[in-house]
Amino acid sequence: MTELFRVEALHAKPTEGDAEILRGLSITVNEGEVHAIMGPNGSGKSTLANVLLASPEYDVLSGQVFFKGDNINEWPTDARAKAGIFLGFQYPQEIAGVSVIQFLRQALSARKGIDLSILELRLSAMSWMKRLGMDSTFVDRYLNEGFSGGEKKRNEIMQMAILEPDLAILDETDSGLDIDALRIVAQGIREVRKERPAMGIVLITHYQRLLDELQPDVVHILIDGKIVRSGGMELAEELEKSGYEAYR
Repeated sequence: MTELFRVEALHAKPTEGDAEILRGLSITVNEGEVHAIMGPNGSGKSTLANVLLASPEYDVLSGQVFFKGDNINEWPTDARAKAGIFLGFQYPQEIAGVSVIQFLRQALSARKGIDLSILELRLSAMSWMKRLGMDSTFVDRYLNEGFSGGEKKRNEIMQMAILEPDLAILDETDSGLDIDALRIVAQGIREVRKERPAMGIVLITHYQRLLDELQPDVVHILIDGKIVRSGGMELAEELEKSGYEAYR
């Protein structure tokens, strides 16, 4: 298998604070693999997502991050995104005055290094909106403004599909979704994987229900900033029954 992404002994803390949140976290994701990271509140799941995209709100104290063989520790957020790392946010931000289609055009133009036509992009967006059960007028709305939880998450999956990343980090994509919306989002992720079978995915979640839909290759348990155990779907099923106490 070809290694896509590796984190070695990562230690990180908030920029405004002294408490270390990630305490020696390590993970390796190969091409085409789906990894799930599960953990209780405060274990460091969202911190990990933000640190991997070089959020200025966090400081890396030590450790290494590699992407497609390159050490990306010093790469800023935009360089990581252009190289093919995508982050789906737990709470996507509203951007007033910027339509979904305008946002996609700017992001994809930066990612590909070319100026894309709105028409070409709209055709691609229309195809994905149909697959994700979204109204055809969706792309002309302002980004996340007045969107329901399900619309925000489906929009994130559409962005992932159109931006064609090599690695997608999905931070609690299932948060706030009812079972029908969850299934639509999971189906969207499966559709993107069909188009890009070599893409790696890191799912960060509290719950087993998204994993039931996507069947990850590896499940990791994150406790107090470290991965304390890794395994298959049986690990998620064990957690569903007994919780995290046994791993603390």
